[in-house]
Amino acid sequence: MNGGDDKVAAPAGPPQPLEWKFSQVFGERAAGEEVQEVDIISAIEFDKSGDHLATGDRGGRVVLFERTDSKDHGVPRRDLERMDNSLTRHPEFRYKTEFQSHEPEFDYLKSLEIEEKINKIKWCQTANGALFLLSTNDKTIKFWKVQEKKIKKISDMNVDHLKAVGNVSSSSNSSSSIPYLANGGLSIPPGGIPSLKLPVVVTSNETSLMARCRRVYAHAHDYHINSISNNSDGETFISADDLRINLWNLEISNQSFNIVDVKPANMEDLTEVITSAEFHPTHCNTLAYSSSKGSIRLVDLRQSALCDSHTKIFEEHEAPGSRSFFTEIIASISDIKFAKDGRYILSRDYMTLKLWDINMDSGPVATFQVHEYLRPKLCDLYENDSIFDKFECCLSGDGLRVSTGSYSNLFRVFGCAPGSAEATTLEASKNPMRRQVPTPSRPSRSLGTSITRVVRRGADGVDANGNSFDFTTKLLHLAWHPTENSIACAAANSLYMYYA
Repeated sequence: MNGGDDKVAAPAGPPQPLEWKFSQVFGERAAGEEVQEVDIISAIEFDKSGDHLATGDRGGRVVLFERTDSKDHGVPRRDLERMDNSLTRHPEFRYKTEFQSHEPEFDYLKSLEIEEKINKIKWCQTANGALFLLSTNDKTIKFWKVQEKKIKKISDMNVDHLKAVGNVSSSSNSSSSIPYLANGGLSIPPGGIPSLKLPVVVTSNETSLMARCRRVYAHAHDYHINSISNNSDGETFISADDLRINLWNLEISNQSFNIVDVKPANMEDLTEVITSAEFHPTHCNTLAYSSSKGSIRLVDLRQSALCDSHTKIFEEHEAPGSRSFFTEIIASISDIKFAKDGRYILSRDYMTLKLWDINMDSGPVATFQVHEYLRPKLCDLYENDSIFDKFECCLSGDGLRVSTGSYSNLFRVFGCAPGSAEATTLEASKNPMRRQVPTPSRPSRSLGTSITRVVRRGADGVDANGNSFDFTTKLLHLAWHPTENSIACAAANSLYMYYA
């Protein structure tokens, strides 16, 4: 290798912290503009290529965006990715289309209103230029196909010939426009019946995007669906609610298989619920699910039809004497994500991000404090229900960084490579770095006051540095581009995009 040179390159140090820049925003509010509840974004997902982005909102709509930069400039994507970092492209997306995925429903058997809010969106494999995706609300999953359809227009009719015959009236609204159908009977005019109106030339130059619901997967969950996840086999997916995980075939909408059931015989014995579930990115037989007790279980579908027993469990045992009223609430995991290679699992509980190695179940390999400054405020957070907020998390495609959201529309990016001290705080605004302060040397369990808060009216408290934090503005949903350092995040009804 290398022309016979046997020298081994020295191991490179941890990657340098990224410098994040604002890319674009969709749906930005004007100053003082009130946000409608139905417009608040509730789900974000990049497709596998990163060329498409989908968002879902509380009004049941799905909006699709399409990548526009450097796609048609004659340079193959793989060559662009090899270019020097100084030539980093500014990613640009444009609005593609939107459709109403879910409508509000009413369950008459249980006298229960079912919200139209989109809980999750997952992209499926593309085929024949069409896009496929799954979307779900609390009860019903739908499989959508989005495809360009050519609009056919009649550009020429044989009307002129009819007028020449003299039997077609110019008035289209009167019954005399068809003179040989008079008084409910057929009367043949002198000279016989004229030629039929027929299109002579049909053109189809314009195209329109059509979203069509291919399948509806319903009536399989008694509790609210919190997760859907596609299998790497391209044929099946799972849906999870508080107590059960079901396995579906994409082609079969009227039947699913219950593969995990944690419902006790007596509901009074219930101690934990399922909070999130995801398939392994490459092993079609493996999936992981998290619980409200802060544990993650790895399941192998080859072991049994009903996966009551797990192959591995990942949990961190609390230090003796540290238990409080809030311990179990803040330990609940709100989201898990597999790394692209499937070796690591990222989990988000209320206070921290944890990175787990699936080959090591003794504890997390890294813990990142997201908003440790809120610990003295847990009582207030419990009273205003903020302690039950479900923050999502995401990993970069190369697995070197992780990210999650916080309050005051802030989100954090941590380096998780060995030796990395990267811990960046960003705000969902056009100037994401405007409230930066020096971060500590290592994102460990004592990040304390490394996050700055945005000072604004209506803030709910002040930390030790005098920075205010606002519980009413929270960044719950975000997604990392699969191949580039680019993040999309939702602040209320606005979609902000950043690149590094």
